[in-house]
Amino acid sequence: MKANYSKFRKWGVLLLTAGFLLWCAWDIDFSTFRYFSWGSFRGTLMSLLHPDVSAFYTGSTEDIFSLMLMTIAIGFFGTTVGTVLAIPFTLFSASNLWRNPVTPRIGKFILDVLRAFPELVYAIIFIKVVGPGPFAGVLAIGVHQVGMLGKLFTEEMERMDESAAEACRAVGANGVQVLFYARIPQLMPIYASLVLNHFEIAVRSASTLGLVGAGGIGATLIFAIQAARWSRVSIILLTVIVTVFLLDLLTGFIRKKLR
Repeated sequence: MKANYSKFRKWGVLLLTAGFLLWCAWDIDFSTFRYFSWGSFRGTLMSLLHPDVSAFYTGSTEDIFSLMLMTIAIGFFGTTVGTVLAIPFTLFSASNLWRNPVTPRIGKFILDVLRAFPELVYAIIFIKVVGPGPFAGVLAIGVHQVGMLGKLFTEEMERMDESAAEACRAVGANGVQVLFYARIPQLMPIYASLVLNHFEIAVRSASTLGLVGAGGIGATLIFAIQAARWSRVSIILLTVIVTVFLLDLLTGFIRKKLR
């Protein structure tokens, strides 16, 4: 009987998944596929395989190298802003730090709102507030990272082993002392790993914020695509790929040292 139920549940999940997939694809217009041209695809691919290396570094502030450095800086400062602001939201949202259930629910609701919108939406808003440029990109990434990191920090705070905190309270420590001597030392390596991971994500996000005028390499990328300068698109994409790969190696090395 149990085997039959398990088999029925497996088929039920498969049928529900297939039904959901068909429902998602129902409103998609596949008729545009008739415009696909193998010749155009082959030509674009061949152009992408020949990157314009001369555009990588020209000594100006508008070359690919300088714009990529700006993109990394936007991601780094945005992550820093998000990390600093996520800490008080974590203390406000962790249910094991409050006796009443209302306060952490309010904090979690605020974090839900902050991460509900992508960085591009925040970038458009901040461009209207502070003007176009890297600062708008930093604010956009920072606000979004508050929601993302705040949620992850809160979950780790609520999931942590309470034995060290209970031992501190048993010897008369107050809430602040418990936080600094029991909770933070236990959570710091985890928080640092999360921040490093989201720094990588922030750099990838910053690569697209230039599409709306928030600084970085995104504006150069969209202009190159619109002008069909595929060799220039190729060197930009190659630069982004190599940068993300190197950052992944660096942050992975740091995360291993923190374990």
